[in-house]
Amino acid sequence: MEINGLLMDEKDNVVTCVAKVPAGEQVIYRKGEEVCTLTAEEEIPYCHKIALTDLALGEEVIKYGELIGKTREPVKKGRWVSHNNIYSVPRDYESEMVTV
Repeated sequence: MEINGLLMDEKDNVVTCVAKVPAGEQVIYRKGEEVCTLTAEEEIPYCHKIALTDLALGEEVIKYGELIGKTREPVKKGRWVSHNNIYSVPRDYESEMVTV
């Protein structure tokens, strides 16, 4: 069983595929010490994201433990998460800064 997906943070709801994954094949990734699998419901291109759960319209997409966008349409578990079905959300970085 070869790892072909990376979960960047345990809070993430997407995994990045480090190889092209054909529809019907398994994405294999680690969550801590646990090895997890997910069936790709469509082809996932190299270095693209796959949904770990069903994502509703307007749901936050989390990668690196951070908000990277919101869905512009529902995305089912095992489907490709791309610029076609998510959009960026502006952040207020100044309010997020830690002051010492």
